[in-house]
Amino acid sequence: MVRSVISKYRKAAEQGFADAQFVLGILYAKGEGVPQNHTQAASWFRKAAEQGLADAQFILGMLYAKGEGVPQNHTQAASWFRKAAEQGFADAQYSIGVAYAKGEGAPQNYAQATFWWHKAAEQEHAEAQYNLGVAYAKGEGVPHDYVQAAFWYRKAAEQGYAKAQYNLGVVYANGEGVPQNHTQAASWWRKAAEQGLAEAQFILGLAYAKGLGVPQNHTQAASWFRKAADQGLADAQFILGLAYASGQGMPQDSLEAERWLKLAAAQGCSQAAAELRILQTGSAQ
Repeated sequence: MVRSVISKYRKAAEQGFADAQFVLGILYAKGEGVPQNHTQAASWFRKAAEQGLADAQFILGMLYAKGEGVPQNHTQAASWFRKAAEQGFADAQYSIGVAYAKGEGAPQNYAQATFWWHKAAEQEHAEAQYNLGVAYAKGEGVPHDYVQAAFWYRKAAEQGYAKAQYNLGVVYANGEGVPQNHTQAASWWRKAAEQGLAEAQFILGLAYAKGLGVPQNHTQAASWFRKAADQGLADAQFILGLAYASGQGMPQDSLEAERWLKLAAAQGCSQAAAELRILQTGSAQ
């Protein structure tokens, strides 16, 4: 049955039907019903892309960006992204925006980057909305505007994009583009933290430690610090080391304190290195 279906797609593809060429490319890329072969996948995507199929143009761009089935070539990637973007394909609009922002395959141009991100963002592309928020916050390619930054962060945050949830929390905490509201800040940080974003876990821990936007709770603070520290975030490792040293939010444990301070110091945290020296000096006496 599977062979029969693939045979029909192949015949249609060989007759020049773009949709069939695209499907055959997907099958080769995934190895479904045929041996996985990225070169064959790219060949069929190209045939469909040259007929103007936006999905195929975008995927061919991704293959060039990654060097899968074709030699890595950012100029070719950007060229195919643009073709799909000009047809209104949101993922391609986002990707050509990234190419302009990074100067990969296209001259670095933040105005062009934000131009394309706007188009993708208006189609509810969460990453484009987030990048647009960052651009407005920094004034890169668009006027510096915290209100617009918060607007686009919220759009992406409401779609569950963790980085946008974190940034929206930050603007609420600082009162940048929105009224300052620590409760809202903590709420958005929690959403991002529960998705595993280490920076959000750390800052939510700080909120619990200080009682900002949430009831002060050192046990909760230590719990969130631990989650971020386990992901290798140096600031969280440092604070967790201090918490173990003082027994704040957890049983006091000098060995654990030393372990976490060493991890943070190894990442270049000078405060951790200083605290480690103090802890070791005290232990030696």
